[in-house]
Order: sequence, then C-alpha cells, then structure tokens
Amino acid sequence: MLGSGASSVMSGGVPAGGRERWERWDWSRTGRGLAAWVILSACMCYHTHAQMRIPPETVQDWANTLGRQLVAMTNRYSGVLLLQKKYKDIEPIVKMEEVDGTELVQSFAEEMERMLGRKMKSVKRLAESAEDADLYHEFNATLQFDYYNSMLINTMDDDGNFIELGGEFALEENEHFNKLPVNTIQSNIQVPTNVYNKDPDILNGVYMSEALNDIFISNFEKDPTLTWQYFGSSTGFFRLYPGIRWTPDENGVVTFDARNRNWYIQAATSPKDIIIVVDISGSMKGLRLTIAKHTINTILDTLGENDFVNVIAYSDYVRYVEPCFKGTLVQADLDNREHFKLLVEGLHVKGEGKVKKAMKESFRVLNEAATLGVGSLCNQAIMLITDGAMEDFQQVFADFNWPERKVRVFTYLIGRELTFADNVKWIACNNKGYYTHISTLADVQENVMEYLHVLSRPMVINHDHDIIWTEAYMDSVLFSSQAQSLLLMTSVAMPVFSKKEETLSHGILLGVVGTDVPLRELMRLAPRYKLGVHGYAFLNTNNGYIMSHPDLRPLYKEGKKLKPKPNYNSVDLSEVEWEDTEQILRTSMVKGETGTLSLDVRATVEKGV
Repeated sequence: MLGSGASSVMSGGVPAGGRERWERWDWSRTGRGLAAWVILSACMCYHTHAQMRIPPETVQDWANTLGRQLVAMTNRYSGVLLLQKKYKDIEPIVKMEEVDGTELVQSFAEEMERMLGRKMKSVKRLAESAEDADLYHEFNATLQFDYYNSMLINTMDDDGNFIELGGEFALEENEHFNKLPVNTIQSNIQVPTNVYNKDPDILNGVYMSEALNDIFISNFEKDPTLTWQYFGSSTGFFRLYPGIRWTPDENGVVTFDARNRNWYIQAATSPKDIIIVVDISGSMKGLRLTIAKHTINTILDTLGENDFVNVIAYSDYVRYVEPCFKGTLVQADLDNREHFKLLVEGLHVKGEGKVKKAMKESFRVLNEAATLGVGSLCNQAIMLITDGAMEDFQQVFADFNWPERKVRVFTYLIGRELTFADNVKWIACNNKGYYTHISTLADVQENVMEYLHVLSRPMVINHDHDIIWTEAYMDSVLFSSQAQSLLLMTSVAMPVFSKKEETLSHGILLGVVGTDVPLRELMRLAPRYKLGVHGYAFLNTNNGYIMSHPDLRPLYKEGKKLKPKPNYNSVDLSEVEWEDTEQILRTSMVKGETGTLSLDVRATVEKGV
C-alpha cells in the first residue's frame, strides 16, 4: 500500500507460532524528500523443517528503488525541474511582500470610482443635451417625420421598396457588443406594440431626441468601455445606441416598455412606502377581480429594493394578504414582490365593501412608519383598487390625512361601469393623487404608470437630478444572444426634465437617460492575482444584496440551456459569508464604513464543488 506520511519503511516477518513482528527503519538518508510506506503483509510459509524470512535489507532496497522511480516519474511529467530553473533565473529580482488588505481595497475602490465616474459623466451629458433639445423644440401637432424604427428597418414591400419607418439601416457585427449586428454611427427607435408609432407625441419626442445621436457617439469615443446608451421617453418610445434590429416575440409583439424597467422607475421617482388596498366585495366578481389582480401585480412590478409595501384586501372586514406582515411595511425586494403575487392570485370575492376600515388601517401603518423612522422615509401613498361602490368614506381622510395630506391616494376604478366614478375621483383629487379608469386588461399597464409621473413632480420642480444605480440583473429582454442574456450588469440612470418656463411649475418628466455597466468589467479592476491564491473581492448594494461574489451562482441548467435563478439578484451577503454570524461585515458594508475584520472562511475549489 502506498500513501503520504512519515519518512519510514516498515517490514514484517512471521516468527514461530504465526505471530507478526514489525521492524522500522529510518528512510531519511535517501534524501529524496519522498515519503512512502511499504507494508508487507505477514504471511506464514510452512516448510517441513524450516521457516522462510524476508531479510529487512531486502525490503529497504525495495523502498529505495520505488522512491527513486517515483521521483524520476515526477520530474519527467510534472515539469518541476523546468519550473525550478525558471525560478532560479528570476530569483535575484523576486521578493516576497506582505499585502496590506486595507490599502488594496482602497485602491480597488478608487479605481472603480473613477470608472463609474466616467459613466455618470456620460449620462449627465445625455441628460443636459435632451433638456436643451426640448427647451428649443416647439411642439407641432402635424409634424411628419420619418425615423428608423428598430422593428421595421431594412424591410421591403413586395415592390422592393423600403417600407415606411423601415429604411436602409447598416448593421455590422461588433465584438464589443457581444457580436451583435449594430450601427455605431446611428441610434434607432423602439416603440411598444401598444403605442402608435406615428402618434404626434411620439413623432415630436423622436424628432427632439435626434440631438442625442452626436452625444452618444462622443461619449463612446471618450470612453470606449461604454456599452448600451439609451433614452426612455415618458411617451413610450425608446432610443438606443448603437442601433440594432429589434426582434419581436413568437407572436410578433414587442412588449418591452422602457417605462416599466427598473432603471426608469428608480430614476423617475424617489423611494416610497406603498400600501395597496383592493376591494374583494361581491360586486368585484368575474373580470373585475381579474383586472384588479393584474393591476396589483403591475404596481408591484414598479417597486424596487428601496421601496416598502404591503397589500390589504377588504370586504366586510380588513385582511392582510400575508398575515405575517400585519401592521407593517416590508422591503419590496424580488422575493417579497413574488410572494405577494402568489397570495393575490388566491383572493376571492365575498360580502360588502367597507372601504373606511381599510383606509383607517392603511393610514395607521403609514403614520406609524413615519413616526418610528422606518420604511423609505420619503414618499407615502395608498393605491385604492375598487369598482367604486362605497359609503361613508369621506370622514376618514379628514381624520387621518388632512390638512397636510402627507399620504397621496391613487385610485383605480375597475370595470366598465361609471356609476361610482365621482366617489373614486373625489378621493384622488382631495388627497394629492391621481384617478384612472381601467375597464380592460389592456388598459392596466398604461394607467398604472401614471402614478409615477405624479410622484416625480417634486423632483422635477426642484430639478433634483439624482443619479441612481440599479441592483445587478440579467437583461434577457432586449437582446436574444445568449452571451448578452447571461451577462450580469448594473445600470446608471438620470431623469430628464422640461426646462420650459411655461411648464416648469407643472413638473413635467420628459424621460430617463442611462447606460449599462457589465459587472465583469467592474471586477476586472480587482484582479485575483493581487489578492492571493484564496483571496477574492466582492460587491454588494446598499441593501446588502450581492452584486458580485465568487459564491454567487445565479444560473441553473435546464436541459442544455442556462437560465437565471428566480432570486438571483436578491441574494443577501449573509447567505454566502455565513461565517459572519453576527453580521458585523454586512452591517459595516451597508453603512459604508471602512475597516478590517478577521473571519475564518472556507474556500471552494473545483468550480465550487
């Protein structure tokens, strides 16, 4: 039997009576540094007149021979002699230095700040250019303007002529953009299927934003590491640089709407506390309940990690859809949003709708959060989803929300009936909110988005150009290539406001500009060779969620395809750095503190197995 162990050789023989005897010799004199045990199992050989024994010297010779052969084989196939020679050649100029972890992290942070700073400058230039272009643009209701529609480019009719909005648009594969065919000298326009691509608002917005083309190109020349740059308009169109051919789904539909994307929503509004109140009384049966559920899910999709939420259903009595969250607000991260959606699907109609109790409970939770200093500490709103059948509801607002009206109330009238529309309008108008009527499922998306414009007004009026960074995500919507769809990235975005004097007091949001930053480009600034064999760097958000970490495995295999896990971008640091039992590391990073901490960690090898 061969194995690693002490430098010794054991030999054995069998004395009379069959008992084993073991003797030990020191093998260090071989000078090979190769440790081996040679164990001979004792066996009894009986002869008529004598007993055979293997001399210890013979066993010693076997061990020496085996050692020499192993060393020769190792030298021959491992390349150790060549490696020793190369080390010897550079020995005079090589020295060992102790790495100062604090200095190393500081240098990584500074390099990343410089890189991210360049991205923010590019976005600022886009925002300034868009606002200036709008300032000098006069709206023309009869404007005729032919632009490059990314769905229609390079499309010809039966006569061989390019169709309207589908002119010739040069595309060439580009390594920097994941080998996608792109046009680096021109941006183009994507319009969702549910938005008319020649609506006057669309045409005026596209014409005005043509000024961004030169800024896109200039930004890319100044910073060649830039990837996609874009402008999402509040009217619905999306200008993307470099220009690409947009691929619809299998039904020929483009559902992508920039206004629903996280980067747009976060840039357009401040953090917010939201309580969704839904009517589940008997009058909400059938299609009305289906529309109400879709409205709740759409509102939840507009929330992010910096927002807080809860969902209350009411009929004869008030009930939280998640009893564990009773009387509180929870962070609107992906896990909680998906959890709410599952619970909302199980709602059933019953009884009479008594909105007064539900509104009292909602105001109580929001007022308590503001008093205790929990939640977003910013905007607060109630989303009331009902068919309008209600009684004795006015006094609750006078008792809990007037005169300050700190909580906005947005109302969504569900169904075709307008009998109770005045009630629903009164609630929104008297509580600094917004009223919308949703009669079909197709109306939901557009009407839900209206609340974002209301919440953005204070930012617009004050011209608060806050730059936001999104959590890590995999954008498989925009691009069909596998390389792009499996690329973790973050986005930096900034709101674009109207600077026209006649509309300044109205707080008009024109849209949001932004650019994407692949996280692998960011982590290249913290190379592994500087960290040592088992050293690693990682990034997390201000909410403690991981953006990049060696133990973050966001994909799973389904057949031959890799797909993102459902909660790939909401993995908490404590879930991978589990040795940090008291969460000292996590708390310090979330608070943005600088310091050192010693932890015993386990290093994974062989791809984490």
